[in-house]
This record gives sequence, structure tokens and C-alpha cells, in this order.
Amino acid sequence: MAVSIQTNVNSIVAQENLRVTGEFQSKTIQRLTSGYRINSSGDDAAGLAVANKFRSDIAELMQGVRNANDGISTLQLVDGGLNNISKLIDRLKTLASQSASGTFSGNRTTLNSEYQALLVEINRQASNIGLVGGGVNNKVLDIYIGGGSTQANAQVSIDLSGSGNQVDSTGLGLANTAISGGGTALTGNTVRLDNPALSFLNGSDTQAFVFHVYNGSGAADVTVTVTGTAGGISGTEVINQLNSGLASYGISASMVGSGADVGELQFGGSRAFVVETTGANGAGQAVAGASDAVNQGNHRFAQTVAGITVYTAPEIVTITNASGSANITLGANGANLSLAMAAINNATAGLGIYAVEDAAGTGFSLQSASAFTVVKTQAATTGSVFSGAVGAKAVTAPAASASSTANALAAITLLTTAVTTLGSVQGKVGTGQNKLYYSIQLAQSQIASFSAAEARIRDADIAAEAANLTKAQVLEQASLAAMAQANASPQSVLALLRA
Repeated sequence: MAVSIQTNVNSIVAQENLRVTGEFQSKTIQRLTSGYRINSSGDDAAGLAVANKFRSDIAELMQGVRNANDGISTLQLVDGGLNNISKLIDRLKTLASQSASGTFSGNRTTLNSEYQALLVEINRQASNIGLVGGGVNNKVLDIYIGGGSTQANAQVSIDLSGSGNQVDSTGLGLANTAISGGGTALTGNTVRLDNPALSFLNGSDTQAFVFHVYNGSGAADVTVTVTGTAGGISGTEVINQLNSGLASYGISASMVGSGADVGELQFGGSRAFVVETTGANGAGQAVAGASDAVNQGNHRFAQTVAGITVYTAPEIVTITNASGSANITLGANGANLSLAMAAINNATAGLGIYAVEDAAGTGFSLQSASAFTVVKTQAATTGSVFSGAVGAKAVTAPAASASSTANALAAITLLTTAVTTLGSVQGKVGTGQNKLYYSIQLAQSQIASFSAAEARIRDADIAAEAANLTKAQVLEQASLAAMAQANASPQSVLALLRA
């Protein structure tokens, strides 16, 4: 090997190896101190791209878990409200059952006052949990979890939308129920007062209701007029105005709670009455024109009086109930409808049996809260108030729908349905909570799997790197020693020069 002063090849080789060893040691120290095998793109560009995808998925899933927990919290709040509404329905059914009993001797109006207050409370609580029309939770709740192959798979959907998931009194079908009294719907009427989209008697229009009643001294007519406003009034306000005008007569107005006439106007009470109305004075009538009703809550006998002439012999009728009997002789006092009703009422009012004019004005309705019989014992020679031959006349028993317990019985039916409806919503909320619990378990499993996959790519093998550091330190010391020797080699030339 040639001896050279100009170029110390051994030194250059030693320097290069020292540089390589230094870089190796530096990278090893970086991996040990950071804990990552990949600290820059140059370390493993392909591996870094894969690891970054895993890291992004983990970030998405971790937020998804938080989203799911937020969703569970929301549904727990809703569930708590539903449980409370369920208890309110229990109380409503208790009140309705109490009022529905024929042996109840208390004040059904008092029961109904609490019943109506609880309906308002149901509306308030349903609004607070967002399950009313337009409520914050009355929609499809999409909770983004992540970890899916598509965005659709990455979401959990809980459908609480639509009227079927509203738990206010309207959604539960209880909005217009009551537990006091019953009533008789008007014939020919098809107007539903429970339709929230409608307003009635717009622009201060009016509609008059004429009640034929017994006022304590004889048959009389009572007119109650419902007056609208510029923007119209609700069905509830129609009822309120009627009840205000009828309060002193023992007649109540309400909406039919179930059946074919649901939502329509009805009148009830034990008082003898016939009611009629014509069309409204303007648009938006509360009841279809030319409607009428006879109190079907009473025992009743209807009679048309026509063709009465002067009697040549009197007509005799016996009317009897548990309180006694009244014998009515109709001669000159039965020559027209007004005289005939006066004669009947004079004889039967003490028994609680009353004659009131019918809607057509051509006859009368004989009514009583208690059962009674009508027997014609002698026919008039000419003319007749009680038509037909001598003998018993048919008296119609009260209709169940118009009894004092009718509204309560109808309310019980609707409350039973409301329990089923509420249970369905509770089932959806509970199912939603379970879906979110399961989605959290999957997300956490995916987080663990993705984290392990990322770690295998990105994380440093500390044991291996510690060995590498020792190796780098030994090589560095060896390189320094070798370089010192290489640098000393050119000095051997001086020995030749001294010779």
C-alpha cells in the first residue's frame, strides 16, 4: 500500500463511518425519547400514511363515544319525563274510575277540575322533554358514532318523529276528555270543535242556542249566544261561553269524547231540555245549521200534538213514578200545545217530571231523571194530546252515552289507549338507549383495535432501540479510536525523512 500524506484514506473512511454511526445514534435517541418508531415522513412514508388513517379513525370514534353518551343522557331525561307522565295517567284513570261509578255521591265537577289540571301538567312536561308537535326531540335523532364503512353505517338513528310519538294530551288522545257528566250530540251536526286548525265565529260572528226548559213555574225558552272575535275563537272557548250562559240552569256543554261524533258539541245534565240552533250569523259556525237535541240523559216520552179540536169529552192520562202518581184530565186545558204542557207540568212537576216544547214546536218532550210510566186511561171523544188508543205508552230509557258517568267511561277507554301509546314511545326511547350502549361498546372495541394497529406501525420497540443505542455508542467509540489511529498514520513519513 502506497504511503500518502495528501490523502488519508483511512481517516476519511473512519470519518464517514463516524457520521453514519452518529446519525444512527441520533435516530435511536429520538425514537427512545419520543416513543415512536416513525418521527418524520422519511422514517416510513407508507407506514405513516396507514398509521395516520388509524389515528384519524380513533379521533372520530372517541368523539363518537362522547356523542353516544350525550345521546344516552338526552334519552334518559326523556325517559324520566315519560315515567312521570305515566304516573299522571295513572292518576287520571283513578279519577275517571271514581267518577264512572254510579254509586259515587261526591261532586264530579271537583274531580273533573283536578283531571283538567293534570292534562295541562301533561302538556307542560311533554313540552319540557321535547315530545310535542315541533318539539326538540319530536324528530329522527341521528347520533354520529363513526367507525362505519359508510356515513349511514356510522350513525345510530332513533325515530321519535311524528304525532305518534307526541306525549302531550293531544298526542295521547286525551285533549278533550272530561270525567263529569255526559251529553247528547246535536242531530245534523258534523262540526268538530277539537280541530286545532279551525277557528269559529270569525269577525265577531254569533250563533244562538235556544233551550226549551222548565223554569220552575212552567215551560220557557232560554237563549244563549256564543260570540266570536276578529280572529275567531277555539272550540274550547265555544264550550266555555256556553257553560257560562248555562251555569244557572244545570245544563253543561262539552265535546263528545269518543265514537262517531267525537269532538262535536254535546249537552248534558239531569234537567229536562230540548235545544236547537240555526246557522251562525256569519262564517265559521260552531255547529252545523238547523241542529237540535233532546236530553237523552233523562227518561223521556215524545209526543207530537196536532189536530187538537174542542173536546166533547175529556182525555185522562196517569203519569207515575216512584214518588207518586198524577192524574191529568185534558179538556179545554188541552186545546193547544201551550195549554196542554201547562196542564201536564202543573200535575207532574212535583214528581220531577217536566214537559218542554220540542224543536219543531209541534209537540213536547216529557222528561225525568227517574223512571216513569205514562198510561192513557180515557180517550177524548174528539181531539187528542196523547195519541193512540187507551193503554200504556212507551217511555224511552236514558242513553248510556248521555248519562252522568258517560264522559268518565269514555275517558277510561281513551286513557287505556293512551297507556298503550305512551308505552310505545317508552319502548322506542328504551330501545334507543340500548342501541347507543351497544354502539359505545363497538366504538370502544374499534378504538382498542385501531390503537393497537397504529402502535404496531408507529410506536418504537424500546428494547430493540436500547440495544441499538448501545451498539451506536460502541461503534462511535470504536470509530473515534480508529480515526485517531488513521490520523496518526501520516506521521510515519517523518521517520523516512529523518533518515
